[in-house]
Formats: sequence, structure tokens, C-alpha cells
Amino acid sequence: MTAPSSLRTTRAFYDAFAADYAERFRTVLEDRPLDRALLAAFAELARAADAGPVADLGCGPGRVTAHLHSLGADVFGVDLSPQMVALARRAHPGLRFDEGSMTALDLADGALGGIVAWYSIIHTPPKLLPQVLAEFRRLLAPSAPLLIAFQVGTEPLHLAQPLGHPVSLDFHRWQPDHVAELLHQAGLTVDARLLREPDSTEKVQQAYLLARKPEKP
Repeated sequence: MTAPSSLRTTRAFYDAFAADYAERFRTVLEDRPLDRALLAAFAELARAADAGPVADLGCGPGRVTAHLHSLGADVFGVDLSPQMVALARRAHPGLRFDEGSMTALDLADGALGGIVAWYSIIHTPPKLLPQVLAEFRRLLAPSAPLLIAFQVGTEPLHLAQPLGHPVSLDFHRWQPDHVAELLHQAGLTVDARLLREPDSTEKVQQAYLLARKPEKP
């Protein structure tokens, strides 16, 4: 679904940056109680729906996957970067992590009891985001929840040579109302949206949208 060049660029970026990324964000959830609260709400909704396993799409080194597991979710992680998947498996050997694209999962319709896309739509080209959200709807079982997190903005951030690594990548920022409308167009119901002001390590607001697949089409 995503253009092959975008996939290759994203994979190369995170393969090069994986170890430094994992260390840099190792304790980030410990410092963000609101993020933990949102993940807890999602996990509770997924348990209540009881509609299948939860997928953490774009799981990186697995910190959100592991946190959801600690909250009682039947969860597995998927990431495009082989190096990220290797780090996740090493850090959390009791959990499942698969290499793959969140836009092309070999899963049946309605196979998932929940999806978390925690800062993972930020590398999706804008023209392809509606297709990505439509794929999320296909994968979700009726009543299953979806939690999306992303940076707020209208212009992408171009990050070059992070910590000296010879790679670069565009980070797409989104307007919450726009993403909410795309979710609606994809056939998903938005139940909540939240804006968080930037902390000392951030420059822009952060957005969280909690949605679900309706029980009936």
C-alpha cells in the first residue's frame, strides 16, 4: 500500500538508528502518565471487546507492546525494521514481534481485537493515509478499539543524520480534525480525541484519537 520507496527509506532510517532510538526512549512512558492512562483505557476496551489479539503496529523496540501486555492485553508487535524487531525480541523475549508493514499484514478480515498505532502513521505519505486507515478497519473485529498517536502540525519535519547516522526521514504531522474525518470516511467511529501540550523534549502538541469499528456496517 505504501510506496516501496517510502518503505525502504523508513526501514533504512530505523535500522541505522535502532539502538540509539531504543535507549533514548527507553523510559519515556514512565515520564508520561497521560500516555499511560490512554493506553490503559485502550487495553480495558480491548479486553471488554474480547474480539482477538491486539496489534501494536510500528512497535519499534517494543516498549508499548510490553506495557499493553502488563495491562492484560493479548498483544503482539509488528515493525518494518528488522533491527527494531531484533531489539524488541531481545528486550521482551516472552512476547511476539513480527517484521512487516502495517499496511500489508497477512491477516484475515476482522482478525484483530484492537490496534495501536503509536506514532506510526507519521511516516505515511499523506495521499496514502486514507488507505492505511481503511486497512485498519478491515483488520479490526466489530467493536474493537483503535488508538492513534501523532504530532500535531501542517508541515512535515525532515530529520537528517540523527546522532550522526547517515540517514534522513520525513515525519508527517497531522491535524486531529483531519485524521478524525479520515477515520470517519474509513468507516470507523471516533469516541475521543485529546491534545497534549508539548513537554520539555517536544516542540509541538501531541494528539491522540480513540476510535472503534462499529458493531454493524
